[in-house]
Amino acid sequence: MNLEKKIERLTLLLRIDGELDMHTASDLRQAIDSEIEKRGIRTVILNLQDVQFVDSSGLGVILGRYKKLLPLGGKLKITNVPPHIYKIMELSGLPKIISFYIDEAHAYEEGRGA
Repeated sequence: MNLEKKIERLTLLLRIDGELDMHTASDLRQAIDSEIEKRGIRTVILNLQDVQFVDSSGLGVILGRYKKLLPLGGKLKITNVPPHIYKIMELSGLPKIISFYIDEAHAYEEGRGA
C-alpha cells in the first residue's frame, strides 16, 4: 500500500494505492493518528480510487478513525470508491455513518458552506 498525503489547514487528504488489509491497516492507522495528534487534523478525506482490495482489518481502521474524530468534532469522508470496494463497505454498514463523495472536490466543498 502506498499513501500520498496532502494537508490543507485542518484537513488531511490521503490517496491510498494498493490493498487495505491486515498487512497494511496499521500503516494507515498510524498515518492518520499521527496527523491528528501533531497537527490537530479535524477532517480526514480518504481517496480510495486505487484501492484494489479491502478486508475487515481495513474496514476496522476506517471505522476506528471515524470514532476517533467524532468526539473531536471532526469528520471522516471517503471519495472515489471503486464499485467492488463500495459493495464491501455497504455490506458492513459504513455508508450509514460515514459520508461518501464522488470525488475529492465534493468532499472539500461540503464543510466550506458551499
